[in-house]
Amino acid sequence: MSSENLHAPRERLSKETIHFHHAIVSLMEELEAVDWYRQRADDCDDPALKAILLHNMREEMEHAAMCLEWMRRNNKDFEGHLREFLFTDGDIADHG
Repeated sequence: MSSENLHAPRERLSKETIHFHHAIVSLMEELEAVDWYRQRADDCDDPALKAILLHNMREEMEHAAMCLEWMRRNNKDFEGHLREFLFTDGDIADHG
C-alpha cells in the first residue's frame, strides 16, 4: 500500500527514490513554513513578535537550503540544473 505522498507502492520504489522523496517533501514543508512566518510577520504590529517570526522564517530557510544541498549531492541530474541556474547573473528564463 502506498502512502498518500507516494504515487507508486512503496515496496516497488528503490531506497534512493524514497530518500529523495523524503527530501522533496521536507523541502516543500520548509518552504511552506517560510511563507507562513513571512505572512505572519507582515501582519504583525508588535515589533518583538515580528522579530521572532522573521528569525523563525530565516531558520526555515536554512533548513530548506540544507535539504536542497542534500538533493544536489545525491542526484547528478538535479545537480546539473542547480549548477546551471544558481548564483548566476542574467535572464533566468533565457538559458538556451
